[in-house]
Amino acid sequence: QFNHRIQWQDKVLWDPQRQAVTALRQAMLGALTLHSEPLSAPDPQALTAAMIAGIRASGIAVLPWTPSLHIWHARVMLLRRHMSGEEVWPDLSDAALSADLEAWLAPYLEGITSIKALARLDLHNALRNQLSYRQQQLLDTLAPTHIVVPSGSRRPIDYSADTPVLAVRLQEMFGAIDTPAIVNGRLPLQLHLLSPAGRPAQITQDLAGFWRNSYPAVKKDLKGRYPKHHWPDDPLSAQPTARAKPRRQ
Repeated sequence: QFNHRIQWQDKVLWDPQRQAVTALRQAMLGALTLHSEPLSAPDPQALTAAMIAGIRASGIAVLPWTPSLHIWHARVMLLRRHMSGEEVWPDLSDAALSADLEAWLAPYLEGITSIKALARLDLHNALRNQLSYRQQQLLDTLAPTHIVVPSGSRRPIDYSADTPVLAVRLQEMFGAIDTPAIVNGRLPLQLHLLSPAGRPAQITQDLAGFWRNSYPAVKKDLKGRYPKHHWPDDPLSAQPTARAKPRRQ
């Protein structure tokens, strides 16, 4: 006698317990569920919408971030902060990414219906496509991953803090007066000038000022602890080296 009041409904929802999309066909009598069965061919757009709801509820951190992608992300965000007056770099903050999932992530979610399946997601490609082609080309020039120091060594730049850090042995910077800088020379790197043991002997964004004011005291300390290394009185005329002492000419 209730048959005429029974309605069949297709539901595609995010299941927080299973951390996955659930697709069901349900027989409903008002608000009462009489029967549920798996939905054989759920609408792909509904699957994507439910998956996006799950990602939004779980947080952007559930996406398959890698260490190299975190570095890439930090470089883009740095350029957004420092290039705002001339070119708009995309806002890739957690809040902006979460708010705009439908636009930037949805095209890459085909066949992905669970948090576990996100391991297959090409997150780097999805994020990179938020940059214009010109910005993709400029990124390595304006915010490089590495920099060549006076000794000839190629050292990584750490973008994890607000001010990027270049950690380099003090002796590798002999002869250089200008602080290495990025963003077309506008942003001096924070130099962590390391002792032979790899610990910061000095932290500065003013290399010339360091040689002029602090180096004599630092040299005296390092010479006492590392007497086999080369600690010249005039660092600006000394040969930079990644060795204990420079090679003889």
